[in-house]
Amino acid sequence: MFSRRIVLFLPALLALPALAFGRPFPPAALRGKMTPGYAPDVTIDGKPRQLSPSSRIFNQDNLIEMPAALRGKDLVVNYTVDGMGYIDRIWILTGDEAAIKRPTAAELAGTPPTPVVRPPLAPVPAPTTK
Repeated sequence: MFSRRIVLFLPALLALPALAFGRPFPPAALRGKMTPGYAPDVTIDGKPRQLSPSSRIFNQDNLIEMPAALRGKDLVVNYTVDGMGYIDRIWILTGDEAAIKRPTAAELAGTPPTPVVRPPLAPVPAPTTK
């Protein structure tokens, strides 16, 4: 009888750490407000962006969501950007995760860069024939 209780109690005890873990976001992850569009287009913080071909969107339960299932919603997310400037991974945040401060792309960029104004090019003289 006692061994039967141990056999039933042991798996429940081993499952407890799996219920208490936090999602590990990479240090380079940024915070933003995402409005999904037609795949691969998304809008993050009011700027149109594109998902990479291998992008993944994780919901609050850390399960993969399809972009078409998210259309029309404004979501607080963490995201990473790949080397080509595409959105690589997106995590839809829970309320507790959203309360933790993370930098946004605008905060990392600081002040917006001043536009480079170049003088107009001088006209090239037409070649003369002799």
